[in-house]
Amino acid sequence: MHTLWRKMAAACLGAVLFLGAAGCSSKPAADNKGKGAGPYANLPKVVLVGGDSSGKGSVGQRFGERVAQKVAERTGGQLTIDYHPNAELGGDEDLLRQLRANDIQLVVGQMAPVTAFVPEGAVFDLPMVFAPYEGKTIGRVLNEDGPFRRKLAEAYDRAGLHYMGTLQNGTYRLMTSNRPVKEAEDFRGLKIRTMSNRNHMAFWSALGANPTPLAWPELYFALQSGTVDAEENAADTIVSANFNEVQKYVADTNHILYANQICINKKAYDSLDPAYQKALNQAVQEALKELAPTLSKVDQDNKETLKKKGMTLVTYEKSFYDQVLALPGVQELNKKIDEQVGGLGTLLTKELDAASK
Repeated sequence: MHTLWRKMAAACLGAVLFLGAAGCSSKPAADNKGKGAGPYANLPKVVLVGGDSSGKGSVGQRFGERVAQKVAERTGGQLTIDYHPNAELGGDEDLLRQLRANDIQLVVGQMAPVTAFVPEGAVFDLPMVFAPYEGKTIGRVLNEDGPFRRKLAEAYDRAGLHYMGTLQNGTYRLMTSNRPVKEAEDFRGLKIRTMSNRNHMAFWSALGANPTPLAWPELYFALQSGTVDAEENAADTIVSANFNEVQKYVADTNHILYANQICINKKAYDSLDPAYQKALNQAVQEALKELAPTLSKVDQDNKETLKKKGMTLVTYEKSFYDQVLALPGVQELNKKIDEQVGGLGTLLTKELDAASK
């Protein structure tokens, strides 16, 4: 019932706010114009509806709210984003369905759920593909104009979405567990909760673990009861979920880049005045530049918090990652994903190597 209510509310809100503003005539009424908005003063006011399903205070929430703040400031309140964090409008899949239907216009979130609608997004599922590179190097490939970013943006376009950028700084999803995992063979038989992503599950299966995409609200109690032994998330999410209360170890597996992408419904974006499009793009780029440098500290601070709360941090030498990547199942998965995304993985690795020099 609550999920249905959220969907209905989002649809009504999106229709009223977006269509009521963006769908007006080319000569908007005088009371639909802002005062003191500089070059935007003669444009009709537009309200976009956006949201995320991130945990409270997490990077994803901060990213979306910073973009909303900046676009409102830049346009003098003429273009605004009515932003709903923390799954107020539904979970990942709910948000993305509403986004494609243009019931809401903007979503911030991790890449894994996006692959259901943008298959090429599976390039981010390549195990440990980003691990050898610094955040600035990764950022140049994901956010600056280049062959990889253009092909990724084209894939979003085909899904009816418009890609605007990805916030990251070379930090990763970690694994928590109730038993130490020091070598690749220690994954064998581990019951681990993952996101609902077939490539993620295939990776853990290749390590000999038993992955299951358990619903997020059930995870804490599943860990507490021993229904599952482990889970994987970014450090800030692990802290906010209080998993230190039900898990003993947190491991630097660094298997998936911790990144939050931001995208907008393509029809909604195309219907915006070019001045608004520019303002929105500038707001995203400014938020990326301001927040990215803080992510390493956020990651480290949260790891320290977990240690202070009693968890043991497990770190690895390069040989551990080499051992994982050499497993036949992992090599087969890498090849399969690259074929699945039309060689986008090969292009990504090539650009990362070039950008790192």
